[in-house]
Amino acid sequence: MSRGGARKAPTEPERRCIATGGVQPRAGLIRFVVAPEGRVVPDLLGKLPGRGIWVSADRAALQTAAKKRLFARAAKQAVTVPEDLLDQVETGLLRRVVEGLSLSRKAGQAVVGYEKVRGWLDTGEAAVLIQASDGSARGKSKLRPPRPEGAYIGCLTARELGLAFGREHVIHGALAGGGLTERVVEDAAKLSGVREKIGGETPGKG
Repeated sequence: MSRGGARKAPTEPERRCIATGGVQPRAGLIRFVVAPEGRVVPDLLGKLPGRGIWVSADRAALQTAAKKRLFARAAKQAVTVPEDLLDQVETGLLRRVVEGLSLSRKAGQAVVGYEKVRGWLDTGEAAVLIQASDGSARGKSKLRPPRPEGAYIGCLTARELGLAFGREHVIHGALAGGGLTERVVEDAAKLSGVREKIGGETPGKG
């Protein structure tokens, strides 16, 4: 895994973003479909029927696709793009990340709190470092993502992390490796791209 998301096999299917024209693995894209009534719907699970329309998991790309009527061009038909489409994507991704973190906690694959997280980092048990976007920059700088293949999640607020871990708020967390962790990292990378930037950067950089 890396900071940007879960490590992928070279053979993973790729798709073209309708906004940027770039081709990349599906892990970095949001799939949309057109519902029978002609409404554009985000398909975050990738399971809805219909021809997929792909947009990079990037706020600017999604805004471009909506404003320039690129969904209609890709679908080759008239479509309705909801005004809150970007909010739908962000809310759905946030829900998936929080649920994934909650499942990790229940499975014993996650810890929170500065000392516990530091302990996991020191022993090499941590595969992912999680820090609240609104946490103290000075405090967060004392912990660094695991090396060389460790991932970093910094796009959730302390309150949102608290929801995942059954607390009022959480600043520091860590995940062990595994398939569930890879899913959480991938969803978090998408959420980071879709959200307004609020300071979630890798410690020690910038």
